[in-house]
Amino acid sequence: MAISIKNQQDIEKMRIAGKLASEVLDFITPHVVHGVTTDQLDKLCHDYIVDVQQAIPAPLNYAPDGHRPYPKSICTSINQQICHGVPSDKALKNGDIVNIDITVIKDGYHGDTSRMFYVGEVTNQAKRLCEITYQAMWLGISKVKPGATLGDIGFAIQTFAEKSGYSVVREFCGHGIGKVFHEDPQVLHYGKPGMGVVLKTGMMFTIEPMINAGKRDIKHMPDGWTIVTKDRSLSAQWEHTILVTETGYEVMTLSSGSPATPEFVQKLESSQKPI
Repeated sequence: MAISIKNQQDIEKMRIAGKLASEVLDFITPHVVHGVTTDQLDKLCHDYIVDVQQAIPAPLNYAPDGHRPYPKSICTSINQQICHGVPSDKALKNGDIVNIDITVIKDGYHGDTSRMFYVGEVTNQAKRLCEITYQAMWLGISKVKPGATLGDIGFAIQTFAEKSGYSVVREFCGHGIGKVFHEDPQVLHYGKPGMGVVLKTGMMFTIEPMINAGKRDIKHMPDGWTIVTKDRSLSAQWEHTILVTETGYEVMTLSSGSPATPEFVQKLESSQKPI
């Protein structure tokens, strides 16, 4: 496993790409409404990335080994869809929850992030799943520092999700990122503390837990990309790109429209600041 360590130039370029990816989500937020199709959302994001940001939508025609080329510029995963949902002419409806996953390439560097969106009024159960998943992602992020392990991250996410009555998808994970879309290490969202790769300053990877309201079992759809819960229960996912710094971590995919950091993380960060 060859894990790249980012230099200062890499980090500066990744800050730009990460912010751009998050700004696509800011841009698309008011458009995620009842009656809009995910194809329309895809077109809006594509045009914004290409024409406004002068960047490249990384998913478009992305074809890892064994996969047909991905046909769209974003991923839209609705309700029981776990990840890699392919935009279509299907319209969103009130009560849906949808994950929009954005990866842009700017000056050869990838920025990768995703958020959950509510369409109109959603059930309390759906809202709780999305909120717990968001907190789980941040619990994982809060474990990032030199000397910690990937197992520490996975354990924090898994234990919190399972104590909340949910299950963690195991077939998909976070990943190293930089000039390459998906690189080492694989960042599992379950695990044991102290196990796995030891984190070093300059490593960069995504943390993107996929958490199901029901069982963790998955099913592949015929389009070759979309993954759904086998029991058709709801699924939620959030994603940030993270840099390991000398003192902890930096979130690379924040922008003015990013949801607020959970209070427990804010308290943790303030307690660690030098007096």
